[in-house]
Amino acid sequence: MFLLSDLKQTRVYQDAKQEGRQEGEEAGEVRLVLRLLSKRFGKIGDRRIEVINGLTLEQLDDLGDALLDFGNITDLDNWLRSSIGE
Repeated sequence: MFLLSDLKQTRVYQDAKQEGRQEGEEAGEVRLVLRLLSKRFGKIGDRRIEVINGLTLEQLDDLGDALLDFGNITDLDNWLRSSIGE
C-alpha cells in the first residue's frame, strides 16, 4: 500500500513543494512591493502592476531596494525599463 509518507519522499512531491513555496514567496514579495509603492506614490496603474507581477523573485528584491531611492513614479518607470527592457 502506498502511504502519504511514501509520497512525501518522492522527487515529484519534493519538487512540487519547493515550487509552491517559491510561488508563495514571490506572491508575498509582490504584495509588499506594491503596498510600498502605493503608500509612497498613491495609485499604481494597472500596467505597472501587471509588469511587477511578472518580475522574478530576484527582480522583486532589487525593486524593493531601489524603490527606497525613488523620488517619483517616473523613477519606477525608468527602473522597470532599464531592468526588464520594458
